[in-house]
Amino acid sequence: MHGLVNRSIQCFVRDTYGAAIWGQIALEARLGFDGFEPMLVYDGALTEAVVTAAAMVLGRARDTVLEDLGTYLVSHHNTEALRRLLRFGGVTFEDFLHSLEDLPERARLALPDLDLPGLLLIEQADGDYQLQVSAAIPGAGHVMVGLLRAMADDYGALVLLDHAGRDDVGERVRIQLLDQSHSSGRNFDLAGWAAP
Repeated sequence: MHGLVNRSIQCFVRDTYGAAIWGQIALEARLGFDGFEPMLVYDGALTEAVVTAAAMVLGRARDTVLEDLGTYLVSHHNTEALRRLLRFGGVTFEDFLHSLEDLPERARLALPDLDLPGLLLIEQADGDYQLQVSAAIPGAGHVMVGLLRAMADDYGALVLLDHAGRDDVGERVRIQLLDQSHSSGRNFDLAGWAAP
């Protein structure tokens, strides 16, 4: 597992619950070190151990911890760069949904070793979608639910999201886009980092 994935879990816990809680989780997961290096590759069993330990230490369901991680990845001020990258997926939330399939390949342009889940968007009816998430880590669909919920808020869209289970291909996320412009959403400017 790419260290960036593990480091994201570590940062989520530290930013949300504090360094002491991260220390308890690292101890419970028997990491043997204080933190992950983002550019190294780790055994996937370590990722699973950290997620399991986080659920136990936090007293929350594993799926809830993963969903909160997905929300963190978009909404926390320390992850603004990822939010900006995702917002380049389109002007509307629906545009963003249609750009999801390209996300793993775009990420590999920057980090060739990064193995993101495969994403397949299936339009079932007007405003009704299913996202197929294929990943080595069970629960990646829950991360996507949290990420999609935060992105819907970011765009100002009214969306119902539901983890719809797992099949032989992967996990399924049901997406019902009820209102594309329900609220004003968060401010986003393509030239946000440009000098005046």
